[in-house]
Amino acid sequence: MNENFDVIYQTLFRRYYPSLIFYATRLVGEEDAEDVVQDVFVELWRRKNSIEIGDQIQAFLYRAVYTRALNVLKHRNVEDGYCAAMEEINQRRAEFYQPDNNEVIQQIEDRELRKEIYDAINELPDKCKEVFKLSYLHDMKNKEIADALGVSLRTVEAHMYKALKYLRSRLNPLWIILLFFLWQDW
Repeated sequence: MNENFDVIYQTLFRRYYPSLIFYATRLVGEEDAEDVVQDVFVELWRRKNSIEIGDQIQAFLYRAVYTRALNVLKHRNVEDGYCAAMEEINQRRAEFYQPDNNEVIQQIEDRELRKEIYDAINELPDKCKEVFKLSYLHDMKNKEIADALGVSLRTVEAHMYKALKYLRSRLNPLWIILLFFLWQDW
């Protein structure tokens, strides 16, 4: 340890503190300038056993103030800019995931949508499911379904009513519209 460090420290503080405050104020503003410079002098005191005070001490102090000021600015940007940054990130994510802009995402969403519709159809009671599939998959008319299954037209209509009512409650309203478009591709 430097034997005269206390005296040297006081001398450095008196000599450089005002100009370092001015420099820090230019970098971070009055609000944080004093904290920045005090942190630098506290760090200098902590390192008193390992630091060599020589001709480069002025450059060291200014560089330390500059580095601390950058840290303050980064922290300020983190605090102030967090919401703006998150908004920008979310906007970019939204743009990336827009189905029109990304074929892979579109395919995944189509697959998920089809699975959801398929699962909902498979949850129907057997007769409702059969009538629904004959109507939409095989494009059969209600009369043709009634003849094929050996049931009345009224029974087919009742099964279709139950199937559509269940699917409307189970799926999003927009999915019902998509159901009819996508079903034709199956």
